[in-house]
Amino acid sequence: MAVDCSMAILLPPLMAYSLLGEIAHEWLGIAMSALFILHHVLNRKWYGGLCKGRYSAVRLLGTVTDLLLLADMIALPVSGIMMSRHVFTVLNAGSGMALARTVHLLASYWGLVLMSFHAGLHGGAVMAMLRKRANGKSAARTMALRAFAVLLGLWGIFAFLRREIGSYLFLRNQFVFFDFNQPLLFFVADYIAVMVLFAMAGHYSAKLLKRQHS
Repeated sequence: MAVDCSMAILLPPLMAYSLLGEIAHEWLGIAMSALFILHHVLNRKWYGGLCKGRYSAVRLLGTVTDLLLLADMIALPVSGIMMSRHVFTVLNAGSGMALARTVHLLASYWGLVLMSFHAGLHGGAVMAMLRKRANGKSAARTMALRAFAVLLGLWGIFAFLRREIGSYLFLRNQFVFFDFNQPLLFFVADYIAVMVLFAMAGHYSAKLLKRQHS
């Protein structure tokens, strides 16, 4: 949980790379990659179970999401190292900069979507653990959390459109616009809302598939 929460905390600042500066972005990227490796070491049994058991619709969705996320999180540091101007300058591959930049842009925004969706797919297990630590279920707490999540999700739709994230996901725009007059907090808040939006999409996709096949 500590590793997963740390990755979620790092994600919005990483998306704000121009607002934080290149040096900070590169070190945060290294931290994210290290956490991702640690996450897979801690969950290494998942690889052994890939060819075992029956694949339900939920398991298939989760596995496809995880494999896409794995490929994405390999592409990010590789393209990042190729573009590095500070930490990995010795490994900088100047001739491949244009390709690396395109791959990094695509992987960054798809990573945002896939990581959030992945978190949502496992939201039920996380909530069950939190309920256990909070000494059981509370109807009032559940309603309050759902209302808060819905509000954040609606904000996420607005932020997704306002930040034109769809144009970066499908390379309709290859140059990310940053408003340097806007406080960093506003940028981070928008991206947290977008993360909640896709986490909700993952959570309710899993619930819908379970209901259809129950």
